[in-house]
Amino acid sequence: MTPFWVSAFLDLAAPDCERGLAFWSAVTGYDVSQRRGATDEFATLVPPDGDDFLRVQRRDVGPSRIHLDLHATDPGASSEHAVALGAVVVHRSEHGYVVLTSPAGLTFCFVSHPAGTRPRPAPWPFGGRSLVDQVCLDVAAGAYEREWAFWRDVTGWELVGSSFEELHSLVRPAGQPLRFLLQRTDDPPGTPARIHLDLATSDRPDETARHVALGARVLATHSRWTVLADPGGSSYCLTDRDLETGLLP
Repeated sequence: MTPFWVSAFLDLAAPDCERGLAFWSAVTGYDVSQRRGATDEFATLVPPDGDDFLRVQRRDVGPSRIHLDLHATDPGASSEHAVALGAVVVHRSEHGYVVLTSPAGLTFCFVSHPAGTRPRPAPWPFGGRSLVDQVCLDVAAGAYEREWAFWRDVTGWELVGSSFEELHSLVRPAGQPLRFLLQRTDDPPGTPARIHLDLATSDRPDETARHVALGARVLATHSRWTVLADPGGSSYCLTDRDLETGLLP
């Protein structure tokens, strides 16, 4: 039942899709694949080494968001396990994938696409390196405990706390491209959960300047991370976490 790979899908609202795709390609240093889908709505960000784990979908209805793909040998069986843990099936595709929502309303899919090699961090001309390596699940307080228990059980990854009572994380197995961080928010009860991306970087000030030059905006700067918004307004973070372990120094 444990997923052998995790991908993040950037579901970009139609007006923001082209500039968002160009931005995330430049930020990561990944090429954009050939478009696919009935209306060319899908693309993959292809790293220079390792397997892809970031994909883009044009969303013709609704705002931009992120959903997760959990890669499993048997998506059907994995989805039944998730349902037993509190997920709801939204769609079963004739192509073999299953779309679900978590207890707090996060959309995710079980897919069977093969992958297994984590890409290396990208080097930049200023001497630093960076890598998208974490998804942060932002969950309102009323749903927080149930949501972290769900993701712990559906992935089979160990849950650990932190020095911040509002943060928990799942211990990423070796070779997985994305860590899971779960953050309790001050949103009103019933607010749907959401996901944002985090990058680890070896030089946060210069990496921040690089992102701003590409079209990002700085929203807040903290001791260990900086919050930015991409050109479409979706927030994400640059962090001082170690590029290999994903942990703060």
